[in-house]
Amino acid sequence: MEARLALVVVVLLASAPAGGANVFNAKNYGAKGNGVVDDTKPLMTTWKAACGTAGAVTMLVPAGIYHIGPVQFHGPCKASTLTFQLQGTLKAATDLKRFGNDWIEFGWVNGLTVTGGTIDGQGAASWPFNKCPVRKDCKVLPTSVLFVNNQNTVVKDLTSVNPKFFHIALLSTKNIKMSGLKISAPSNSPNTDGIHIERSAGVYIMDTHIATGDDCISVGQGNDNVDVARVQCGPGHGMSVGSLGRYAGEGDVTRVHIRDMTFTGTMNGVRIKTWENSPTKSNAAHMVFENLVMNDVQNPIIIDQKYCPYYNCEHKYVSGVTIKDIQFKNIKGTATTPVAVLLRCGVPCQGLVLQDVNLRYKGQGTVSAKCENAKAKYVGVQLPKPCP
Repeated sequence: MEARLALVVVVLLASAPAGGANVFNAKNYGAKGNGVVDDTKPLMTTWKAACGTAGAVTMLVPAGIYHIGPVQFHGPCKASTLTFQLQGTLKAATDLKRFGNDWIEFGWVNGLTVTGGTIDGQGAASWPFNKCPVRKDCKVLPTSVLFVNNQNTVVKDLTSVNPKFFHIALLSTKNIKMSGLKISAPSNSPNTDGIHIERSAGVYIMDTHIATGDDCISVGQGNDNVDVARVQCGPGHGMSVGSLGRYAGEGDVTRVHIRDMTFTGTMNGVRIKTWENSPTKSNAAHMVFENLVMNDVQNPIIIDQKYCPYYNCEHKYVSGVTIKDIQFKNIKGTATTPVAVLLRCGVPCQGLVLQDVNLRYKGQGTVSAKCENAKAKYVGVQLPKPCP
């Protein structure tokens, strides 16, 4: 009986299509992956075939270098689950005229998994054209990967290097789990946020290393239930909530939990930043930042409700963002500026708690804290000393 069963298994395996019945190999749809030919159309064709197939489906991009322009991997799909398995490298075109706001777009898919491989935005040629750090009315360069209007997404073991703008952006995404990511760009590359999140709910980012030129992770407006754990950040601008309060109609940011992170050589550690002169009101509330290590960080803990990166900034009205129920717990390490804790609120911040903060200044002199419209509760060890 066992021999007969073994024979049946061998026959079934021999008759199965190579790679499995629902595996769509991009090379079977004309992709070359030779680093020379433009593979944009073959990858789009492969996606269309995979997305239109029922059941558990995989789109395979084998080892190789695939030069591609803007691609839209859109649903809704017939597949119950769809895995985009990248074994090679996707390299972005360098001609900015080909792009809109993003390069690779995954949208309107339920049950998507993106795994493996490298995304190379080839951003160095574009960075000199980025005027956003100095001009409000700048032209935004394309984000490398945008996830928009997806549900139940997994992104794992992906590498992103040298984007033209953001590495990864999440927009109106529900329930996404990201892990094992390696994100890198030079420390002087402009606006190369590692992961930017807007209008999303249920975002989980774990076990990831981010070294870039802007925020490692930025939590923008309209987000709820963001959980970040075991992320290595640096170089970069740190972990930011914001900037908030710049545009009309922004949503609240609630339930943010940042834990077990290490910051090395970053401009900031954990930061909440909001604009003055906000056209509408919103809340930033119910956040916990805990178990964090700061290694030579300029501003380890900062709330800045007078955020403005430009030379000329108006100070007519306080920020329209109300900050409340924010906890900073078990944060230790070293600061490279004397002010290790800055709590600069517009309308008074509500429900601030600092518990077991131990930050030393690397230079000569003592470490200090500065507060403005911020009445905090202090628990346990406090270095620097609490604001009076």
